[in-house]
Amino acid sequence: MIVCIAEKPSVARDIAHVLGATQQKDGYMEGGGYQVTWTFGHLCELKEPHEYTPLWKTWSLGQLPMIPARYGIKLKADKGVEKQFRIIEQLMQNAQGIINCGDAGQEGELIQRWVMQKARATCPVKRLWISSLTEDAIREGFQHLKDQSEYQSLYEAGLMRAIGDWTLGMNATRLYTLKYGANRQVLSIGRVQTPTLALIVRRQQEIEHFVPVPYWVLTTVYRDVTFSAVMEEGDRGYRTREEGERALASIRELPFTVTAVQKKKGAEGPPRLFDLTSLQVECNKKYGFSADTTLQLIQSLYEKKFTTYPRVDTTFLSDDIYPKCPQIMNGLRAYFHLMDRIKGKPLPKTKKVFDNSKVTDHHAIIPTGVVAQGLSDMEMKVYDLVARRFIAVFHPDCLFTTTTVLGQVAEVQFRATGKEITDPGWRVVMAAANAADSDEPDAPAAEGGTASPAKGGQGENAPLLPSFTKGESGPHTPDLAEKQTTPPKPYTEATLLRAMETAGKTVEDDELRDALKENGIGRPSTRAAIIETLFKRHYIRKERKSLWATPTGVELIGLIREELLKSAELTGIWEKKLRQIERHEYEPATFLGELKQMVSDIVMTVLRDNAPRRVTVEVGKK
Repeated sequence: MIVCIAEKPSVARDIAHVLGATQQKDGYMEGGGYQVTWTFGHLCELKEPHEYTPLWKTWSLGQLPMIPARYGIKLKADKGVEKQFRIIEQLMQNAQGIINCGDAGQEGELIQRWVMQKARATCPVKRLWISSLTEDAIREGFQHLKDQSEYQSLYEAGLMRAIGDWTLGMNATRLYTLKYGANRQVLSIGRVQTPTLALIVRRQQEIEHFVPVPYWVLTTVYRDVTFSAVMEEGDRGYRTREEGERALASIRELPFTVTAVQKKKGAEGPPRLFDLTSLQVECNKKYGFSADTTLQLIQSLYEKKFTTYPRVDTTFLSDDIYPKCPQIMNGLRAYFHLMDRIKGKPLPKTKKVFDNSKVTDHHAIIPTGVVAQGLSDMEMKVYDLVARRFIAVFHPDCLFTTTTVLGQVAEVQFRATGKEITDPGWRVVMAAANAADSDEPDAPAAEGGTASPAKGGQGENAPLLPSFTKGESGPHTPDLAEKQTTPPKPYTEATLLRAMETAGKTVEDDELRDALKENGIGRPSTRAAIIETLFKRHYIRKERKSLWATPTGVELIGLIREELLKSAELTGIWEKKLRQIERHEYEPATFLGELKQMVSDIVMTVLRDNAPRRVTVEVGKK
């Protein structure tokens, strides 16, 4: 018999159906020469400290650092887990071969490898690697099975991640709890959670310590259009009231003259396809979904075969997906009315969508072409975003004309800018989805007080500025308004996810963001869980969409003098090394040696600290 092991019972059922394994047994299905069984996510985990030596059972500063000579795994202490493992173990002991059908990623590889190690499997192992759970994808995957050895570096990267998190987390948590917790609270320290908390704390402190700076803005209304005074680069307005009032007085009695009318045509390409982070960001902005909620919803859509594998960090498709795209379009029946521009034509193939060099394990999240039905309201919202993005990338650019009108009164120059959409292109596809978005305007707002086009491409042909002629002149109504600089905004889950992705750097440009992903903190699949952990530890709280650190969270970051523990950038470098291990560019042994040295250095540094510092206990509300 060939034993296939999947990560969930539902996935095992899908695979068993394709293979003809229709006989239901206790803990597996059988038929057609196959036995298809499953785990429940992680059945195994790294051993607890006391399982390496009894000396580590008691929390003691004298026993730190805890670095096992050899790391070991154990079964999770759960009766259901133990029962299922015994079934898997017996199947594997008698198997002629094993097919690892775990989720196609680093974590999925680690989960199944640990189970096979614990079961002492010795037969040959093949790997199933698929990006969706449709019957066609499963059949195609079984026709292209690879030897498990080809995924050894993927396993090693996952193993180093687990060992790194265990070693740093166990040691740093005991170290800070014993040193600063005053025997009242466990102070949880983690490789990803602590730098993430530090991002929130630093932003909060920037807001609290922000001192507003006043400035004065000079505007004038000419022919019902508000023009703003042109300032030197970097200046928002006049720095003193006196300076502003002098400028106001100099133009009050003189006519406004149009000095230039500039029109420039532009094009805006469709938004990129979704990776997990961008989908979580979009769902948080549009619907207020938490990152964890979005992950659960897109995982459910994947398991129901409506969308592809979700835990991805690329927004591109591989070239081999292109021939399948027309068939996928045919499955999007509810969206046929949005495809008028592309019906009856070959779908365009551009490097902005199809690029093998930007795809490693998996491609961007797209629909599978299976007709979506029976979805909850929340699932439908997520599916709608994914489907519309997929349709939109095959549509033409949105074309617009930007009009800039320059004017002058005495020595003061003024400017107003408007934007007119001449061909909505892909925006037609996004219209209904964008109508629900109260945070993000569809197009940049026009300067000078004129209205921007209605969201979703409605009213694209309404002129934003009346027609002006160079040299025309007339009366105007000037005004001087006092304004103040504003503090940075607190993080929301959407902006925090972006900050984690780019190691704390604020980046709007997609290409630059791609370059920084290599050094992001955490993985797309773990960032939601990290944010949830910070809530559970009562290190952060939420007010509406804004995230704030609790007193405990603020004080914990203040306690940590070791920059490596709280630096998003340094932790991102560690993340990069794990990716390099996956690509055979970095040795796991080197990573392990650096890890042990780093943890030892942190322990020694904290033990030498004699400052009487403690952390406030934050009691959480259910």
